Amino acid sequence: MALPGAAAALLARWRESDLWWSFRRSPVAVGAALVALLCIGGALLAPWIAPHDPFDLAGLDLSNAFKPPAWDAEGDPAFPLGTDGQGRDVLSAILYGARISLLVGLSATAFATLLGVLLGLVAGYAGGTADAVLMRIADVQLTFPSILVALLVNGVVQASLPRELHGALALYVVIFAIGISEWPKFARTVRGSTLVERNKEYVLAARVIGLGRARIMLTHVLPNVLGPVLVIATLNLGLAILAEATLSFLGVGVPPTQPSLGTLIRIGNDFLFSGEWWITIFPGAALVAMVLSVNLLGDWLRDALNPKLR
Repeated sequence: MALPGAAAALLARWRESDLWWSFRRSPVAVGAALVALLCIGGALLAPWIAPHDPFDLAGLDLSNAFKPPAWDAEGDPAFPLGTDGQGRDVLSAILYGARISLLVGLSATAFATLLGVLLGLVAGYAGGTADAVLMRIADVQLTFPSILVALLVNGVVQASLPRELHGALALYVVIFAIGISEWPKFARTVRGSTLVERNKEYVLAARVIGLGRARIMLTHVLPNVLGPVLVIATLNLGLAILAEATLSFLGVGVPPTQPSLGTLIRIGNDFLFSGEWWITIFPGAALVAMVLSVNLLGDWLRDALNPKLR
């Protein structure tokens, strides 16, 4: 009985907050949220709403290959967005592929956030040698484009793994590669905020009463530096999804047995100039809609949390 009451109170506080007021007054944010919910909902409900199972080899029929979208004169209503070279329904492949793209994007962003926040807290609070070493590593990594770092990490990890494990661990390797390429953004932001917070009265009081460093960082400093982290994580989600699509397009991302939107675009690119444009255009449009909606939400959140713009 307590949980519904707490949820109702939390919902009431949210409706009375400045963030909700800012969200309602921003048509761009509302539209982006609707598109993002549509993409996420379609991905999560793919097993139930997809017209076909694109990974069921027994259900594929090569006679259905290269069918155009349903509104074309040669189209088939059973395949609303047409089929690819193997007779797979493009709409179903997009819904299932979006699941992989979102899984990689969310997991990589969560990993980068946790690692960056932890290292940023340590660097900002401890200072000295730890701060110098961690920030110089971050500075060096930031001199390279994130996609190059992800390619390097992915190649090194894949080369160090036994060949028979490549397919089973490919998804986790991509998540690790993208996450490890993005942590400096979070670390530098958290480190700067921690440098400001560590000399405030509440931190000094915590030291006086004998609290340990780890407890002060996690229970006192961390809650006060999470605002910018939330904005960076939202914006970084779109970048992580794009990074996964880029790796998959280059053939070093998720395995073909688990195709993401990037893999579908790469497959369709082989047929783009032969007239089967729908195989790559529709997955590309889905990727653009997903990333654009997330980026617009991130831009709105950044402005909404900026006190100078209120």
